[in-house]
Amino acid sequence: MKAFLTRRKSFVVAATAALALSLSACGGGDAGGGSNPAPVEKPTFAAGTTMEKLSSAGTIKIGTKFDQPLFGQVGLDGKPVGFDVEIGKLIAAKLGIAADKIEWSETVSANREPFIEQGKVDLVIATYTINDKRKQVVSFAGPYYEAGQALMVNKDNDSIKKPEDVKGKKVCSVTGSTPAATIVDKYGAELVPAATYSACLEPLRNKQVEAVTTDNVILAGFVDKEPDAFKLASDETFTKEPYGIGLKKDDAEFRNWINDQLEAFEKDGDYKKAWEATAGSVIKTAPSLPTINRY
Repeated sequence: MKAFLTRRKSFVVAATAALALSLSACGGGDAGGGSNPAPVEKPTFAAGTTMEKLSSAGTIKIGTKFDQPLFGQVGLDGKPVGFDVEIGKLIAAKLGIAADKIEWSETVSANREPFIEQGKVDLVIATYTINDKRKQVVSFAGPYYEAGQALMVNKDNDSIKKPEDVKGKKVCSVTGSTPAATIVDKYGAELVPAATYSACLEPLRNKQVEAVTTDNVILAGFVDKEPDAFKLASDETFTKEPYGIGLKKDDAEFRNWINDQLEAFEKDGDYKKAWEATAGSVIKTAPSLPTINRY
């Protein structure tokens, strides 16, 4: 009996150690993955500004993607990780808000403007292309990154190399997204809409569609996860997609403050660190902060 108990105890200890190692490898103890920037102690802001309200509340609601590898994807611990998430944590820290006090909400292409308008989120950082149509509804800080539209195909597909090759063919993209409109209006593809880009993967794998289109960095994340299944049709992009941070329309003080923070992140190296901790694991060329559009 004693020998049995000794063996059982050894088994429990070993199993516990293995579980702890597994959780450590998955980042289970990290609030959102990546870094946890130290919040500024007792920052001061003008009374009545959004910055003052958020700082006083000690929390912020940020919308991001939950299914975008490299930029915004929920990890095994249920918390989002990626470059967009890191930018959000850096902004929160400048408001004096710790990473574990951020309330993350999943935003997809179709609900980003409504979430901002309805106050469900304070910011949207979600591979969110700045364009004139959206600026009629919300305001943007940034851009903080510039991507470009591309095509992803099955590994054995050599017939599609450029956007002109998808004319009349079925292409999956997200409802309400800029890439979906471009591939139809400019290149004559037949759109197969989806709620999220990850929902396009099975139709592509099963050859119900011939390509998936969105920004190159998003597609690069999917290819990195399944290199034997998918590939980019080409390394070339055919649009410019400046990613901005969405916020309430005409909140100029908040927008200008965020723009100031973005420029500071570039100057002090936090921008580069955020990239290297996330998307830089796949996309080795580190970007520079694009010129801020202070409209």
